[in-house]
Amino acid sequence: MKQALYEVYALRYATHASRHASENFIFSDFHDDALMPLDFFMWAIKGESQVIVVDTGFDAETAKKRQRTYLQSPVEMLRDVGIDANEVTDVVITHMHYDHCGNLMAFPNARFHIQDDEMAYCTGRCMGHEALRKPFEAKDVINAIRCLFEGRLVFHKGSSRLADGIFLHQVGGHTKGMQVVTVPTMRGQIVLASDAAHYWTNIRERSPFPIVVDVEGMLEAHAKIEALADGPYHIIPGHDPKVLEVFPKLQGNSNIALLHVHPDFSG
Repeated sequence: MKQALYEVYALRYATHASRHASENFIFSDFHDDALMPLDFFMWAIKGESQVIVVDTGFDAETAKKRQRTYLQSPVEMLRDVGIDANEVTDVVITHMHYDHCGNLMAFPNARFHIQDDEMAYCTGRCMGHEALRKPFEAKDVINAIRCLFEGRLVFHKGSSRLADGIFLHQVGGHTKGMQVVTVPTMRGQIVLASDAAHYWTNIRERSPFPIVVDVEGMLEAHAKIEALADGPYHIIPGHDPKVLEVFPKLQGNSNIALLHVHPDFSG
């Protein structure tokens, strides 16, 4: 049977332009303090008969609270790639930090795919520590529990098949239930790394992002991601502005990158 191939889009919906390089590496001694902006993405996967959204971004209210520059609602941006949030049936939640699960209720007909360990993490005793709960929003965790009681939360443990050719893989490091997504495309298998690697530099230099629950686990995650991907630019980091520089952009919306198309280094 012929392997299904998918189109994959990265939707940049917000940014944090004033962030410095020293804030993006746990071992910051060999990085200068130059500006190193952090972008916020949601991802969409489209096949002939399958649509999957990866993460849901955050809303304008949270952007104001967190002092992030909000460019556009990520839910509205889906329309530019032909996706109606009301018709989406499957959403992957890579982890429960505020910037990845802040619009759960905007997908009223979707099932949300999450790792067992992630829900145990964001509802357990770990959240008694302020430093660990800082990247979470209580309202998002509550909405996830609402979805659970509506029968719309699907639990995974480790690696599992989500659709034809699409797999979820739990990796360590950033949170206790961090997961990445592998997707076959016309240019090979890509890995939506989300926050298992915020920037390409994190994974290439083996210098983890400082929000981390397990440093060893994050370094092991970097190795696993590289093994899963068909090449360096088949790894899609979760927050790197260079994604929009490396990949062609969608006509009509320069904040959407086409990840299934070969990188364009001409610019």
